[in-house]
Amino acid sequence: MRDETSKSSGLIRGRFGEGMSEVMEQINASIGFDQRMAMQDIDGSIAHVTMLCEQKIISEEDATAIKDGLEVIRTEITDGKFAFSVELEDIHMNVESRLHELIGAAAGRLHTARSRNDQVATGFRLWVRDANDRALSLVQQLIEVLVEQAAENTATIMPGYTHLQSAQPVSFGHHLMAYVEMFGRDHGRLSDSRARMNESPLGAAALAGTSFPIDRERTAELLGFARPMRNSLDAVSDRDFAIEYLSAASMCMTHLSRLAEEIVLWMSPQFGFIELSDAWTTGSSIMPQKRNPDAAELVRGKTGRVHGSLFGLLTVMKALPLTFSKDMQEDKERTFDGADTFELCLKATIGMIGDMKPRVSEMRAAAGTGHATATDLADWLTGVLGMPFREAHHITGRLVRLADEWGAGLDELSLEQMREVDARINEGVFAVLGVEDSVTSRRSLGGTSPECVARQAAEWRDRVGQLRVE
Repeated sequence: MRDETSKSSGLIRGRFGEGMSEVMEQINASIGFDQRMAMQDIDGSIAHVTMLCEQKIISEEDATAIKDGLEVIRTEITDGKFAFSVELEDIHMNVESRLHELIGAAAGRLHTARSRNDQVATGFRLWVRDANDRALSLVQQLIEVLVEQAAENTATIMPGYTHLQSAQPVSFGHHLMAYVEMFGRDHGRLSDSRARMNESPLGAAALAGTSFPIDRERTAELLGFARPMRNSLDAVSDRDFAIEYLSAASMCMTHLSRLAEEIVLWMSPQFGFIELSDAWTTGSSIMPQKRNPDAAELVRGKTGRVHGSLFGLLTVMKALPLTFSKDMQEDKERTFDGADTFELCLKATIGMIGDMKPRVSEMRAAAGTGHATATDLADWLTGVLGMPFREAHHITGRLVRLADEWGAGLDELSLEQMREVDARINEGVFAVLGVEDSVTSRRSLGGTSPECVARQAAEWRDRVGQLRVE
C-alpha cells in the first residue's frame, strides 16, 4: 500500500525533510479531543505573553497584538467559526497557526520561554481544575436536596437492613442522612484534590526551565494558581492532578451507585417505598404497565465507566520515565469522558432525589415485619430486668421462635405467652415493641430518632453553605 504523506504545518518540522505519513498523522493527532481545552490554552497563552511583556522579554506592541489576536480566536471558537485542522496535531498548534494568519510574524514571539510540554500541562491542569469546581458545586447541590428530603422525613419509618434482611426500624430521613455524610466526604476529597492541583507548571518549559528572565509567580497569579510548581521535571511530567480528580470522582460514583441501587429496589413493587415521576422513569416497548427507574440504573451502570477512566490513566502513567512521553497524550480522552459521565450522573441523582416521593404507609408496614424490634426487646431485658445481654439475646431468640410458631409479631404475643419463656417479663415490655417506640428511643449521637435526624439535618444546613471552593 502506498504510504501517503500529509502537508507539514511548517511550525515545528524544520529539521524534517519529508512530510508525516497519513497513519502517523492519525495516531499523532489529538485535535479531535483536546480542542475542548481551547479556552484554557488561550488563558494560559494570555498570562504567558502578559508576563513576557512585563519582564521586557517581548515588546508591548507585540504583546498587545498577540493578546488581541488570541481574543479573536477565542470568539471564533466560541461562535463555532474556527476551522480545526488535523494536520496541525493539537489545539495548541491550531491556535498558534491561526494567530500567525491574524497578526503575522509577531505570533512567533508567543512561544518564547515556553514549550508545548509546559503549555499542555498548564492547559490540562486548568481544565481539570474547572471540572473539579463543577463537581464540587454539583455535590453541594446533591447534599442540599438530600438534607431537605431528610428534614421532611424525620419521622417517616422504614426498615433498616443488614444482609438486605429487615433488621431494625429506622427513619427514612436517617437513611438519607447517611448519604449526606458520604457525599460530604466526597466533597472533602474533591476540595483536597483541588488544593493539591492548584499549582502552575507554566515556565517549566520543555523540562529544565528556561534561561529567559521569566516570572513564574506572576503567571501563576494571573491564572489563579496558588503558586508555581517547584521542580521543572515534575511540572511537565505530573498527571497526579487528573488521577486524583478521577479517584475522587470514582469514590463519589460508588456512592451514587449505591444510592441508585436503593432507588431501583425502592421503586420495585416488592418494596414499593418511593415514587418517581415521568421525568425520571421510562416505559416498556411491550409491557404498558411498566415504570422503569432507568435514570438510576444508568447511574449505577456508568459507575464502571468512571472507574475505567481512572484505571486507564493509572495504567498509562505506571511505567513512564521522567519527563514527557507521547503516551501522556492518552490522559485527556479518559479524563474528559470520566468528567462528563461524573457530572451527568450527579445531575441525574440531584433530579431524582428532588423528585422522589416516599410512600409512607408502605414503608411503615414493611418496618414492622421480620420481628424488627427484637433488639429493642433484648435491650429492655438487659436494661430493665438486669439480665446479661447474652442471656437476654437467648431469651429474645426463643420469643422470636414462639412468634413464628404462632404466625404473629412480637408485639402480638400475650404477656402470658412471654412469661412461659421467662417469668420475669412484665407488661412494661410492650412499651418497646412498636416500631415508633423503637425509632424514637434511638437517641444516641448519630441515632435514628426524629430529634436526632432533625438535629443532623439542621447542622448540615449550616455546613452546606460553607462548602465553597477556596
